[in-house]
Amino acid sequence: MPKKPKSTILPEEVIQSKIFLIRGKKVMVDRDLAELYTVNTKALNQAVKRNIDRFPEDFMFQLTSTETKELVTNRDRFQSLRHSTVSPYAFTENGVAMLSSVLNSPRAVQVNIQIMRTFTKLREMMATHEELRRKIEELERKYDYQFAVVFDAIKRFLEPPIKPKRKIGFGRGQ
Repeated sequence: MPKKPKSTILPEEVIQSKIFLIRGKKVMVDRDLAELYTVNTKALNQAVKRNIDRFPEDFMFQLTSTETKELVTNRDRFQSLRHSTVSPYAFTENGVAMLSSVLNSPRAVQVNIQIMRTFTKLREMMATHEELRRKIEELERKYDYQFAVVFDAIKRFLEPPIKPKRKIGFGRGQ
């Protein structure tokens, strides 16, 4: 079967800019997802609530007031949440994947595919950075001793030579 070309409704950077780290998890907020799916936030949340058994806590959680304040403080586009009585919901990668079964539209399917690819790419980038960090630390450990010897030798060359002190005064037998 021939491969279908990757369809891109949204630039990857747009999706990446909507992924946050909250409670140590990469998540997307309900209002951003609604914007990507071109539905309003209330409709998205109603669809989720109608299918709440599909969204356990590791798929979706509601932000605390402190988390909401932090989001508003760090992102200008969330200023309207400042006085909202309802905290937004955050969806993990699995929660976003589950949304495609709840929002059954062609756009939702296409957006979901792009979001999943973006999450995967972010995970690969994190793994690459972790591997690079590990290799650098390994090199540091390997060469620390050798460089320490070189630096000690350089320091000895840079220090002024020690001249024997001349004794002052009269010595015995002079």
